This record gives sequence, C-alpha cells and structure tokens, in this order.
Amino acid sequence: MRALVTGAAGFVGSNLALALAGAGHEVVGLDGFTSGNFANLQGFAGDFVAADLCEPESWINRVGEVEAVFHQAAITDTTVTDQKRMMRSNVEAFRLLLCWAAERKVRTVVYASSAGIYGDGPVPMSETAAPRPLNVYAFSKRVMEKVAADFVRTQPQMRVVGLRYFNVFGPHESFKGPVASMIWQLALQMRAGKRPRIFEGGEQYRDHIYVKDVVKANLLAAQSAASGAYNVCTGKKTTFNEIIRFLNRTLGTGLEPEYFKNPYSFYQNETLGDTALARKAFGFSADFSVEKGIQDYLGVTEAFARL
Repeated sequence: MRALVTGAAGFVGSNLALALAGAGHEVVGLDGFTSGNFANLQGFAGDFVAADLCEPESWINRVGEVEAVFHQAAITDTTVTDQKRMMRSNVEAFRLLLCWAAERKVRTVVYASSAGIYGDGPVPMSETAAPRPLNVYAFSKRVMEKVAADFVRTQPQMRVVGLRYFNVFGPHESFKGPVASMIWQLALQMRAGKRPRIFEGGEQYRDHIYVKDVVKANLLAAQSAASGAYNVCTGKKTTFNEIIRFLNRTLGTGLEPEYFKNPYSFYQNETLGDTALARKAFGFSADFSVEKGIQDYLGVTEAFARL
C-alpha cells in the first residue's frame, strides 16, 4: 500500500508513519511544521512533503498516487482562541484534502477526530450522544465530522472514517510542550525530583490511551471500518492519583502528590469512552492498560531522557 500521512512530524502522525513504513508500506509524510518536529521521524525512510494543507498548490502535485490517507494534521492546542485560524487549519484543510482524494480516486480516508466533541457530557461517552463542544478545537472536530458525513453521501465509493481519540499519551509527544499529556507533564516533574502537582483530591479521571493503540486503531479502521465516527479509547477510567502511583513505580521514585485548588469552573472531572461500536465495526480494543503503557513509554530511564 502507498499511503499519505498528514501531520507526519507530529505526535500521532509520526508514530503512524513509522509503523506503516516498518510494516513495509510506502509512505509519504506531509507536515507544515507548525508543531511537529523532524526529530520525531528518526529512522523514517519514506518520502516527505513540507507543506500547509490549506495551500494546495504546495502539495497536490508532490504527493502522487496513494491508496489511503491518514489525516492527522490539525491544530490540537485547546488553548488557541483564534477561531478563524482553528477552523481554517482543521476544517477547511480537511475539506480540501477530501476533494483531492476524490479526484485521485483514493478509496480510504481515516482522520483524527476527538473525544472533545462530547464536552462535559455524561459517561460513558457513546457515539450516539449529542455533541457538546466546549472550545473551538472541539467545535472544529464536530464540523469535520459533518463535512465527512456530507462528503460520503456524494462520494459513496469512498470510506471516510473518523476516530475520536480520548486522552492519548506516549512517545513523540514532547514537542507539544505544555499541551502534551498530563502523564508526560507529571513525569517531567517527578524526574526532576519535584512532587507532582494535581488538583485537590486527585480522584478526577480520564480514559487515557497509549499511542501504540491509537496507531492500531488507525490501521484496523483503514482495513474494514464503514464510514462514520468511532471512539478510540480503553473504556477504563484512571484517576490522577493512580497515574502518580504508576509513575512512581516506573520511575523508581516515591513522591507524594501536591494538591492544589482547581481554578477552572469549566473543568471536566471525568472522561470515559464506550468501546462497543469500534469493537463491533473493526475489531478494535486496546492492548495497553495505562500502567503497561507508562512502563513501555518511560520504563527505561535512558530512553526517557531521550524523548
């Protein structure tokens, strides 16, 4: 298979590009380097196009023929408040990509959506729940799903599959800086000998999913999923207190959490996904528990130092 991976120098995109190439597929990576970094692609032997998806003249004649597209490029920083920039980079770029794919007779497009679509809705969060986006990032993902649904009605020969990622963590996230996962942020504090800081109580929880499982979901979805949107999650909750216990065991530390008052009225105390639809549609279930993922990610101090 010859595949295009957008956002290929970013967190999920780089893991996906490397996995595809490692499995023997021919991969073209595309990235505008707004938040990605070439260092995420050490060992990548595929072709690469440095371009902004919103500027099609810079890439449409460079990519060549592909059989599948894995669209990971996006602004993922939920603190970005420039609504026009967010919608242009996430929605309009996606619209252009779909039109290009249809013209090139690409049969399969798998794209990154987000559990942010659910907002502060009740758990477990199911694909049948009404969208409740709390920020423009989540809103952009909701609109992307609408664009995809409208598109497949006019292009029924294509499969366009959205994956609603929950809280992803793992290798190559460090270049996300302050918006990298809380697992990464807490590990940095603890490795520096500092007590990990979390909100009072520490019993707030997330459905954290390891990036290797997210890659697995993309590959399975590309093989067989019908057009639509699906949760990519573990279906299990992990509190922040538990994360600190897992990190202490993995890093060989014994640091107690430092609790502080939550200053945010809009904070989500809990996220938890329903796994049933993805399991039924394309056989996805997570291989890694959060603790197993942390061990795989941060279990060797020397490897951690290089991430």
